[in-house]
Amino acid sequence: MAMLEVKDLHVHYGVIEALKGVSLKVEEGQIVSLIGANGAGKTSLLQAISGIVKKSGGDVMFLDSSIYKTAPRKIVSSGLVQVPEGRHVFPGLSVYENLMMGAYLRKDKKGINDDLEKIYQRFPVLKERLNQDASTLSGGEQQMLAMGRALMAQPKLLLLDEPSMGLAPILVKEIFSIIKDINEAGTTVLLVEQNARMALSIADYGYVMETGNVVLEGPGEELAQSEDVQNAYLGGARSNGSSK
Repeated sequence: MAMLEVKDLHVHYGVIEALKGVSLKVEEGQIVSLIGANGAGKTSLLQAISGIVKKSGGDVMFLDSSIYKTAPRKIVSSGLVQVPEGRHVFPGLSVYENLMMGAYLRKDKKGINDDLEKIYQRFPVLKERLNQDASTLSGGEQQMLAMGRALMAQPKLLLLDEPSMGLAPILVKEIFSIIKDINEAGTTVLLVEQNARMALSIADYGYVMETGNVVLEGPGEELAQSEDVQNAYLGGARSNGSSK
C-alpha cells in the first residue's frame, strides 16, 4: 500500500483549473520527483496535499486514510510535512527559534533535544548561527534551516518544493546530497524541482507535469533517458554522454 496516494485531484482558482485530475503514488522509503515547467501545477499539487489550498474533486490518501478535508495542522501531526518554495523562514526569530517552531506540536522534551542534536550534526552551520536572525542567513543556509525546521516535526513524508531555487551550483549539489541522506535515514520524500537532471538523478520514481496534468511517469533513471524529457527539461537529447 502506498504511503501517499493522490487520486484524480482537481484544484480551481476561480475559473482557472490548476489541477485537472492528477493521480500519483509515493511508496514508503522512496524519493519521488515531480518535474515540469513553471505553471504546470506542481506547487498547487503540494499545497493541495498539505491542505493549504482547497481541493475541488478527487481524493488524497495518506497512511491509508483520506486527508481530503483534514486541517493542515492535523496533516502535519500525522507525519506529512512540507518545506515551502522560497524557504519562508521566520524573520525576527533566531535560527534556534525557527527550529523550535518545527516542533510546536510536540510535547516530548527529550525527543526534541535529541532531534535538535541530529539537526546540528546534519547542518553544522545552523549550530554556528543558533542565535542569529534567520533572515540574515544566506540562501543556502535558509534552505538548510527550512529543511531542519521541517525535520523537527518528525515527518514520515517530507514534501520539498523547489529546494534548489536560487542557489549556487555547489550548494545545489549539497542540498541534493542532504535530501538523499534524509531519505536513507528513513524519511520518504516527494520532491518538486525545476532542476530536472538533479531531481531525476536521486529519484526512485518520477512524474512529469504539464498544465495541470501528469503526462509521463516512470522510474527516475528511465525518465532521465526519455527523449521527450531530455528535449523538454534536460537541454536536448544526449549523445555519447554529452549534451548536444
